[in-house]
Amino acid sequence: MNHIRLEKKGLRGLAIAESFRENGSASILAGVVMRRDFVIDGFVFGKATLEGDDATDAIISMYEKLARQDISFILISGLIISMYNIIDIKKLQKKLMMPIIGVTYKESNGIEDAIKHHFPNSFESKMTQYRKLGPRTKISLHTKYEIYLRIEGCETKEAKKLLDAFTLQGAIPEPLRVAQLLAKAELDRGR
Repeated sequence: MNHIRLEKKGLRGLAIAESFRENGSASILAGVVMRRDFVIDGFVFGKATLEGDDATDAIISMYEKLARQDISFILISGLIISMYNIIDIKKLQKKLMMPIIGVTYKESNGIEDAIKHHFPNSFESKMTQYRKLGPRTKISLHTKYEIYLRIEGCETKEAKKLLDAFTLQGAIPEPLRVAQLLAKAELDRGR
């Protein structure tokens, strides 16, 4: 179990978000390295296949492309991205040896029916990946907004403190907000 050193002003995390068009073949993944004092300290891009199984490896590749030893945690905007490309949070944590926090913003009853509809021939495989994610934990940020987390490599209370520290307003932590803007801009640029 890693511990996040929130007292470090230079604490850095990698936040990853995506943007895609439903008629496209891949989503753009944008990663932003942000320090605890909100200084942006780097960025990286990647791609994940829509309805594919390559999102986990794409994130590992993005992290490796940065070639940095000072990143202490990874935030991901959702662990089911790119039209059901499911991120293996346990594999990510084991490979990168740091806390991984998947953040979502809405309550959900699950996606079993959607998976069955989109993947009639590989339903069981996708469902196995989905079940490996485990349940989400609901937390309330200091901004009074509720968000949902899946966490590997740290305690829920540490993740909450981290997200409170990185959330200026609303529900979206600042590094994820910037990563979302960057992913959308990169998608629009590549029209």
